[in-house]
Amino acid sequence: MNVRYHLRPFALAGLREHLRDTFWFAPATSLVGAFLLWWGVSTLDSAIVAHLRNDRAYEELGELASFANDARTVVTTVSAAMMTFIGVVFSISLVAVQMASGQLTPRIVRIFVRSRITKLTLAVFLATFVFSLLVLTSYESETEVRRLTSVPVLQGLLTLALVALSLLLFIAYVSSTLRLMQVGPVVDRITRDALRALDHQPREENREQASGPADRPSPLPPESGTVRYAGRAGVLRDVDVARLVRVARRRGSVLRLLPRTGDFLVPGMPLLAEHGAKGTGPGHVPGDAVRVGVERALRRDPAFGLRQLTDIALRALSAAENDPTTAVQCLDRIVQFLAAVAHRPLGTVRHRDRRGEVRLVRETPDWPGLVDLGFEEVRRCVAQAGPQVTRRLLAGLDDLLVLVPPERAAPLLGHRALLVRAVERESSEPAERAFASVPDRKGIG
Repeated sequence: MNVRYHLRPFALAGLREHLRDTFWFAPATSLVGAFLLWWGVSTLDSAIVAHLRNDRAYEELGELASFANDARTVVTTVSAAMMTFIGVVFSISLVAVQMASGQLTPRIVRIFVRSRITKLTLAVFLATFVFSLLVLTSYESETEVRRLTSVPVLQGLLTLALVALSLLLFIAYVSSTLRLMQVGPVVDRITRDALRALDHQPREENREQASGPADRPSPLPPESGTVRYAGRAGVLRDVDVARLVRVARRRGSVLRLLPRTGDFLVPGMPLLAEHGAKGTGPGHVPGDAVRVGVERALRRDPAFGLRQLTDIALRALSAAENDPTTAVQCLDRIVQFLAAVAHRPLGTVRHRDRRGEVRLVRETPDWPGLVDLGFEEVRRCVAQAGPQVTRRLLAGLDDLLVLVPPERAAPLLGHRALLVRAVERESSEPAERAFASVPDRKGIG
């Protein structure tokens, strides 16, 4: 697959993903924002009081002071109860997430951590608590209206607004957390993230599937060296394509990325093979041209979404869970994902420089690999799980056979034949075999 496309700057994309995977940035930002907001509003309150005193509008100033004193009770209550409320809410939420991860897969904790509504709710809760404490410092012990220098009217109104916003976000947050405990919304979220990750993949014409031999890509020059990985151990998440292309262009060579996205890297293992270098020995590759993490990420690794769906299906088919309906829901999404990539170019990706010369080659999952990832492990379990899953798997394979091009039908036919033979081995009665071998998109009604 020959491809030329522009990427988001590597460092900015990495920073964005890091911030989305962390849980401290939004709350910390909200604390700073709460202080700045209080400083700005308190300045306005002081300006209003000074203006009224200069105009000798003491009656209006007294009314504002009376309103501020009435709001003080609410502000005091909010500041005293908010931290307790935050602790109780998020403690219960963490228990709910732990239960959901035990029932489905531990990887769904990622959904909770990256959830925008979760981070926004915690940020607003903390901002409300800090803001209410700061507002209390704006109240004066002076009771004589003519001597007042600060009346926190706007601060009190803003505190009430933050409390109202906190209540609305609390409702949305509870709804989001409850959906995290349901199978359907979780597998739908994983599938949507995986499909969104496909948009970050190359989408150019697959030259390897061209009809004429002249259209096939030319073979790489002889290998002239190997670049070994020198960073910290971790899962390969992404590579800086632009930098690697520049390095290869300067050396007049072609770099071939040996591990795939999602592979675990350890220092010293081969990272890049260099082909056709003009000089001797491997070229120098910047250490920050490769990004690793503690676990796989979906943004550049859509197959990770398929892996999560398979994990949930396998757990549902285990003897401990025995939940074939959940497995059927996962198969629905696996078929949806494979149908989305049925006509996409897959396999080898070739990145070119501005002159159109190939400079970087890397491998992405091909069609047989994705089909095996989605069906191989599940197929080995469904024969013992009962007819509900076998019927759904047969229906999914038949649907994909209608959708895919003829050259991609072989892996699907292979899995279908193996599934039929497994059903025949497990079912001794002809009627049971016939029932379990009927394709049904719902499994059983």
